[in-house]
Amino acid sequence: MIDRVKIKYNVGDILEFKKTHPCGGKQWKIVRVGVDCKLECTTCKRIIIIPRIEIAKKMKKRIFENNSEE
Repeated sequence: MIDRVKIKYNVGDILEFKKTHPCGGKQWKIVRVGVDCKLECTTCKRIIIIPRIEIAKKMKKRIFENNSEE
């Protein structure tokens, strides 16, 4: 089993969550990374801030991985 807590997230990554957002979208783009991460819904552009541990619990898969160093 993969240790989900040690997954590195980068700005620009697109994640798919298990549950849908009220707008119907499941994909979220990472806007800011830290202890808390800022995510933007790719469908309605709503922004949420959730802890990194919660991302690991809610994430189904990573759609796009941004490997660029900033």
